[in-house]
Amino acid sequence: MLTADHQITNGKGFCIMNNKGLIKEIFVMTLADAITAIAVFFFLVPSHTSISSISGLGIILTHFIPLPLSVITMALNILLLIIGFIFCGKEFGAKTVYTSVMLPVFLGIFEKIFPDFTSLTGSQELDAVCYVLVVSIGLAMLFNMNASSGGLDIVAKIMNKYLHMDLGKAMSLSGMCVALSSAFVYDKKTVVLSVLGTYVNGLVLDYFIFDQNVKRRVCIITKKEEELRQFITRDLHSGATIYEATGAYHFEKHNEIITIVDKSEYQKLMKFINELDPKAFITVYNVSSMKYQPKTGAF
Repeated sequence: MLTADHQITNGKGFCIMNNKGLIKEIFVMTLADAITAIAVFFFLVPSHTSISSISGLGIILTHFIPLPLSVITMALNILLLIIGFIFCGKEFGAKTVYTSVMLPVFLGIFEKIFPDFTSLTGSQELDAVCYVLVVSIGLAMLFNMNASSGGLDIVAKIMNKYLHMDLGKAMSLSGMCVALSSAFVYDKKTVVLSVLGTYVNGLVLDYFIFDQNVKRRVCIITKKEEELRQFITRDLHSGATIYEATGAYHFEKHNEIITIVDKSEYQKLMKFINELDPKAFITVYNVSSMKYQPKTGAF
């Protein structure tokens, strides 16, 4: 039996753990924003390209508005946050607000420290390539924490909600619009680099970030049905549905187990099935989104 002292101690410990988790999240998001700002300031700006980002649009606008890039980026992010809250409501939480504000803050710091910065590589092409590589690291860190850098991510989420477009495709489309807008201020070579950079950036996001969030619907017919069901529910801590299926050839009845798993769970599941029953019949489908009612308890 727990005493009041034990309960208080455990409560404090829980609060400390929560605080540590919050501090870690803030640290990682701040670091990710810093990496993204480094990619923008040290590679995107010197390349004069507009690759798939709100900062790219900001670079174009600096040719028409006599303000620093950090100020324009901050204004664009605030505008998009307001639009996001109007159209998507609570989907834009504190993380998105924080990262949207911190990115232009870091850009402002770099502008003060390096007022006459030109280029690290001395090559427009290399600057564009380095931008895609470095910014992907920052974005991967943010997306893995269920956060975003704001900007075009907000536009993509709005398109995803109302046009039912995949996030990767929505970001590529909005980024391509920004890239094409560089034609108003830059030469043909820069426009082509912007378009190619946006395309490559979209491939990187799809493969390394969005593909990690794609779930798989796995349908299995096996003679080791009970062992498989136990593995899915107890080891993977996932749900499953069992249907009765009838073979068209001999009209034999089988049970088909259907489960939805993420990428890491899918790898564990396939390894288990190969060891349990190499002759199991398996079909796999990609699931980009799903809606369900979480279980609140057993009846």
